[in-house]
Amino acid sequence: MIKYKLICKNCDISFDSWFASSKEYEKLKKKNFLSCHNCQSKKIEKTLMAPKLINKSLTENSAKAFAKTKEIHKKIKEFQNFVKKNFDYVGENFAYEARSIHYDKKKKTKGIYGTASKKEMRELKEEGIRTEVIPWVDDKSN
Repeated sequence: MIKYKLICKNCDISFDSWFASSKEYEKLKKKNFLSCHNCQSKKIEKTLMAPKLINKSLTENSAKAFAKTKEIHKKIKEFQNFVKKNFDYVGENFAYEARSIHYDKKKKTKGIYGTASKKEMRELKEEGIRTEVIPWVDDKSN
């Protein structure tokens, strides 16, 4: 089977069509059996199309990339578990809590983690409050 992208020279609509072989396309074209499904014109031509090639090294590279991605995902999950065990979660109040710790000079036994907007992170940095952005993978993801 072969798929060609065809164009109607009458109404300029393009469409895909399957043929048993390139010879079959030529035979049907010669007998004037090809027609546009839009205007029924017989002025049908093949258009340029990129071939779809299956490259063994490409599929091997894809498999390697997938394995590497899974490995990275696993490392991020391990890091997340470490953070969850050793830091206090403050949720959306991260900027407020970070300022409280910084300006009150209260020594907390644990660090904090949570979420903050880019604007809040920029403001914390401008105030001299050191923070870090870390990758986080949702627990529900595969």
